[in-house]
Amino acid sequence: MLTRDELLHIAKLAKLRIPEEKIDKFASDMNQILDFFKDLQEVDTDNVPETSQVTGLENVARPDVIELSKIEKELVECTPHTVEQNMVKIPKIM
Repeated sequence: MLTRDELLHIAKLAKLRIPEEKIDKFASDMNQILDFFKDLQEVDTDNVPETSQVTGLENVARPDVIELSKIEKELVECTPHTVEQNMVKIPKIM
């Protein structure tokens, strides 16, 4: 059971200001949360494999491919400088 002083100490460590009239409510809420964690500690997870996600989805991101529009292609092709990977090389300017 979390005492009022323990709650105030935790709030101080977390740099939280709890109004005087809400201290008892927060203490009650924290005790309910801690009781829930006690219940979770009793769950048998010995034969449950570790997992980072449970949906079975794998990489759902699309490949990162840059496609130039028709106008961009024409602009890149009409440059007098060497074109490499759809980029125009220009001389150093110092």
